[in-house]
Amino acid sequence: MTYQTVTLKLPEPVYRRIQRAAMRAHRPVNEILVEAVTAAVPTVDEEGQQVRPALAQLAYLNDAALWQAARSTMPTHARERLAALHDAQAHRPLAPAERTEEQALLQLYRETILVRAQATVLLQQRGYDVADPDQFTPLA
Repeated sequence: MTYQTVTLKLPEPVYRRIQRAAMRAHRPVNEILVEAVTAAVPTVDEEGQQVRPALAQLAYLNDAALWQAARSTMPTHARERLAALHDAQAHRPLAPAERTEEQALLQLYRETILVRAQATVLLQQRGYDVADPDQFTPLA
C-alpha cells in the first residue's frame, strides 16, 4: 500500500481529544487519525456502487446524535413485515411483489446495521465505552 502525506490543521481541543484517544489505545496519533479519516470516507455499496452519504456524514455529528444513531433500529412495522414475509417463505414461494418487498426490507435492515456499526466505531474513536449502549459516559 502506498501512502500520501497530508498536512492538516486541527483546532487544539480536537487535537487534544485525538491525543487522549491515542494514549488510551497505546497507539500513535497518526494511526488514530488514519482510522478517523477512513471512517469518514463514504462507504460504497457493493451491489449498486452507490455512495452512502449518511454513513459519511456520521463523522460530523455530535456525540449525542451518534449515540442516537448507534441505538437506532428498523421501524417496528418494517421488522414485523419482514418477519411475516420470512414466515410465509418457509411455507411457500413468495410472489414476485413479496420478493421485491422482502429485498427492500432486507436492504433497509442492512443499512440500519451499517449506520449503527459506523456510529459505534466513531463513538469508540471519540473515547466512549460502547460496551453498554445505555451509558453516555466517556472513558477516563
